[in-house]
Amino acid sequence: MHRKYQDLINQMTLKEKASLTSGKDFWQSKNIDRLSIPSMFLADGPHGVRRQAAAADHLGLNASIPATCYPTAVTMANSWDEQLGEKLGYLLGKEAAVQKVNVLLGPGLNLKRNPLCGRNFEYFSEDPYLSGKMAASYVRGIQENGISACIKHFACNNQEENRMTLDSIVDERTYRELYLTGFEIAVKEGQAKSVMSSYNLINGTYANENKHLLVDILREEWGFKGMLVTDWGGNNDSVESLKCFNQLEMPGTPDRPEEIIKAIEKGELDEEILNDNVDTMLDLIFDTTENGVKKALAKFNEDEHHLFARKCAQESAVLLKNNGVLPLDSTKKTAFIGDFLYNPRYQGAGSSIVNPTRLDATIGIICNYKIDLVGCARGFNRFGKRNKKLYKEAIALAKKAEVVVLYLGLDEVTEAEGLDRTDLKLKDNQLELLKDIKVLGKKVVVVLSCGSAIEMPFATDADAILHGYLNGQAGAAAMLDILVGDVNPSGKLTETIPVKYEDVATSDNFPSKTRTIEYREAYGVGYRYFEKAKVPVCFPFGFGLSYTTFAYSNLVITEEGVTFDIQNTGKTTGKEVAQLYVGLKKSKVIRPVKELKGFVKVDLKPGETKTVTIPFDDKTFRYFNVLTNKWEVEKGVYDIYVGASSADILLTGKLEKEGVKSSAPYNLKQLPHYVEGNLRNIPAEEFEVLLGHKIPDGSLPFYKKNRLKVDYNTTIKELRYAPGWVGRLVGKALPWFTRVLIKFGNRELANTLIMGVVHQPMRGIARFSSGGTRMSQLDGLIMIFNGRLFKGLSHFLKEGKKYKKLAKAENKAATKA
Repeated sequence: MHRKYQDLINQMTLKEKASLTSGKDFWQSKNIDRLSIPSMFLADGPHGVRRQAAAADHLGLNASIPATCYPTAVTMANSWDEQLGEKLGYLLGKEAAVQKVNVLLGPGLNLKRNPLCGRNFEYFSEDPYLSGKMAASYVRGIQENGISACIKHFACNNQEENRMTLDSIVDERTYRELYLTGFEIAVKEGQAKSVMSSYNLINGTYANENKHLLVDILREEWGFKGMLVTDWGGNNDSVESLKCFNQLEMPGTPDRPEEIIKAIEKGELDEEILNDNVDTMLDLIFDTTENGVKKALAKFNEDEHHLFARKCAQESAVLLKNNGVLPLDSTKKTAFIGDFLYNPRYQGAGSSIVNPTRLDATIGIICNYKIDLVGCARGFNRFGKRNKKLYKEAIALAKKAEVVVLYLGLDEVTEAEGLDRTDLKLKDNQLELLKDIKVLGKKVVVVLSCGSAIEMPFATDADAILHGYLNGQAGAAAMLDILVGDVNPSGKLTETIPVKYEDVATSDNFPSKTRTIEYREAYGVGYRYFEKAKVPVCFPFGFGLSYTTFAYSNLVITEEGVTFDIQNTGKTTGKEVAQLYVGLKKSKVIRPVKELKGFVKVDLKPGETKTVTIPFDDKTFRYFNVLTNKWEVEKGVYDIYVGASSADILLTGKLEKEGVKSSAPYNLKQLPHYVEGNLRNIPAEEFEVLLGHKIPDGSLPFYKKNRLKVDYNTTIKELRYAPGWVGRLVGKALPWFTRVLIKFGNRELANTLIMGVVHQPMRGIARFSSGGTRMSQLDGLIMIFNGRLFKGLSHFLKEGKKYKKLAKAENKAATKA
């Protein structure tokens, strides 16, 4: 391949080239001053820049430089507005460049396979097409500033528990159509300059060294030319990952460069592969430095960015129910109740935590609105602890009001990176307060703050439900704007709200407690499953109300797309999200009833009609044929649906496609559950037909009862089965300590331990340490845990002494130079 920086590479020593493949610290790539090669700074940034000023960490513990905290991805997706997403991306990129960040680590676009996934707040949707379109808009906006967006986590990182050692077992068609399509759109349409590989394995191979994913699909099929970076601590095999063009390990360790040099010297790795990887690294380093960081402004306008964050929150809020109580009547006595009035829940927890430039709280700004306010009260403890005083104060206040606006939601430790939720429920004290207020005969408006689906048994009791999701630092003002009618809500759900968790296709086997997680449900994610299986839902995908009404008419279908009219039939200016779905009833392949293939958001004045077009694209009719290993269009008469949600189809038509002549990829008689849509608890034999091979054994490889040989990928939690007593002590003590912390109310610290320690594989001790613990020292610890106490301790101390001596010599040489 042609190398842009061949002349520069020729001047580099083998050690210098290898050093570029691992960061110099927690957030920066290596610089080589003698050749004027600068370092790059990488920072978290799905919904706000998180460049840490003090000690670096990946868990969100240390405060970062103040930045605008925009609504999270799950919230922004509800806007269904690509232009809005691109503007948000642009402002994110501007702030990143001001802070001298070369690579902004986001957006995240993993599919919401199961609503309990702890990181769902960071992802867009249960639908890959919508996820991809929104991600591409972010990427275009971020990269307009000359820096790089970094789409993540590539791929199938759909469970947080054991995420660093979990093997996602998924059939090829489901893999391509559901879990990779969003990334494909972000790469091709967004032209992402960098991609982050995920922690997990996919069909037996770690993502960061998965040739099928990183070479065959990402580079050869999609034409990706940019840089690949590991998730933090996510490097499994340095040499294999380099062969798959995963250029950069983060955070930096001395081990990877040494492992690469040894492999080249032994003839196990061609130096030309290293050169190719270095050339890609240099291209991104110089591009983002010269065109991004060096051209950035000295500061950004905090007021303007805050106002835009408010607009994003306004456009993304979803009105789920309204019995006429909204907008609030300024002449009716109204009480505002809820802990979230005082301390807003506006972002998730973990590596995406943003230190906001400012933070609106409802209690501090409600006086600016025309409301006949009788008072405000906390009402409950958000973490679920019962408090009679707060409850009595709320009930007493509610009795004075005609309308009660009740702010409910999930607490900060329920939704977090590194661990999954245990249920879809709000805390009992919140639900009981709502019921008791309703018994008083009051109109109740529920305002929700949470980052993913919840059960809503209160949907029948509430007179109105406004879902703000996690709406950023200006979200409190945006909710009040909608409540009083200054803004007409226009957001629509990008995930299905089930009646109960047990209705979800994957509810019986999530999270997986073994070393594998089987995607047996195939296409059965979200609305695809609920509609096929005819399972009732609380609120369907794509649903959202407005303060006005709309009418659809005059559908015209051509080979290029669909055209139709939308009229605002109400008395208020509003925006409508029209959605295009496509299905094929008589199909040789397994399909859901219909799938989202396009959307458009239209702004209409009262009485106004607009003709809108949703074009077809290369993804409208395609499916992945596992027999030919190609995307194909099946011959047939396709059903075309246009509507206000997946369940509210207002216009229908048909279009015949010639397609290609090829054999059916499956014997449908062998796949009855998939054909019928009965996707819960698929028999193993049937899943194996879909997979094309036997299901891998996900159980722990005990060599005798409850004894496990410890290796690099044994987690801290799994040490409870170690041969050595030291290992068993560590493996039992840490999980026990987290349970104690939870019992005594310190859930936040417990979550941090679970995320950063308990589910960490042994190699993570070295990979996360930035050289503090070397892989060869880790060998000593593994010996100890395997029962070879004295030999392991001797090895650990000997290696530590050796590296301390080497570091001292290197520092001395650097000082002399």
